[in-house]
Amino acid sequence: MKQRTRTGMGIRGGARTGIRVAVAGGLVLATVATVGGCALTRPRVQVPTNFPSPSSSSSYDPYSPTPTGYPSDTYSPSPTQETFDPDGRNDVRGSNCDFSNSLRQFTYTVSITNPSSTDSFSYDMAVNWMKARPADGKAYGLHERSIIVGPGDTETYTAKYTVNQSSIGQFWYTCQITRAQKTRM
Repeated sequence: MKQRTRTGMGIRGGARTGIRVAVAGGLVLATVATVGGCALTRPRVQVPTNFPSPSSSSSYDPYSPTPTGYPSDTYSPSPTQETFDPDGRNDVRGSNCDFSNSLRQFTYTVSITNPSSTDSFSYDMAVNWMKARPADGKAYGLHERSIIVGPGDTETYTAKYTVNQSSIGQFWYTCQITRAQKTRM
């Protein structure tokens, strides 16, 4: 029978004994820490004395954030606030864009509907009568007005602008609501 001998850099008897002592010491420290209460264990939970007793069909787990079979607080979100957009042009409609030769006056019927069910708004309005052919950005007239509209109400008025010329030839025009700035009252 052949015997094998190790050669090279192995663990010597003294080093092996040192490792055994270190491992044994670590086990002792772990045991002491566990007995002393330092180990990671489940936390102790004290159930309040006024907490309702579980029904027979429920199971109570003190570590569960929502135990079954117990009354729970119901959460109902508060009603969402109505969104507020200071640009009220979506609340405004225009109709009957007209010009009277005899009165030399532009007119335009403006209807403002307040979509809020709770708030009144002041609308700072601007209506322009613009050159239509060619559409070069020239304005013939401007009408400005502020009007308060209650919750859910519709207010209608006629915007007017009188031309200061005695004779007016043929021209093309269009009516535009250029501003409807909305402010909560």
